[in-house]
Amino acid sequence: MSTTVEKRSELYGIIGDFDSPEQLLDAIRAARSRGYTKMDALTPFPIHGIDEALGEKRSALGYIVLCAALLGATTALLLQWWTGAVDYPLVIAGKPLFAFEFSIPVTFELTVLFSAFATVLGMFHLNRIPTFYHPTFKYSRFRGATDDRFLLVIEKSDPMFDVNATAEMLRNCGSRHTEVVEA
Repeated sequence: MSTTVEKRSELYGIIGDFDSPEQLLDAIRAARSRGYTKMDALTPFPIHGIDEALGEKRSALGYIVLCAALLGATTALLLQWWTGAVDYPLVIAGKPLFAFEFSIPVTFELTVLFSAFATVLGMFHLNRIPTFYHPTFKYSRFRGATDDRFLLVIEKSDPMFDVNATAEMLRNCGSRHTEVVEA
């Protein structure tokens, strides 16, 4: 008795291909007005207003950088205070063991250094870089996303997702090519 195992691929979502940023923004707004929430846009360049249209929250990167800047400034001040006033105090000509005025250059430099590292590492983490594979890579016209195409991805995990209705909605919004993508 032989058994056949059927390989079933999991559905990721539907991708619509648009000609211009304006068409993409109109499609995003139309999808949001119909209740879609799990969407992503792939574009060859940044588009003003796309984050608001997609309903994205503000990035946490600013808070990460602010915390790192404060940590850098605190580290610089504590290091200079510890070195000059506690660990190796030198009493020369009545100068104070720690003076804030003279610590400003080092404090500035460590603040900038910590902020720069936090920016790069925070962006890598928040953007999930490196990502070696994503289901949208299976889209037959994915190359256009880095050249001249504007793609709207509606994920299967969206509560409003229905294969036929979602594909029809994208076509009605002006999608030149609409394709179901597997995970």
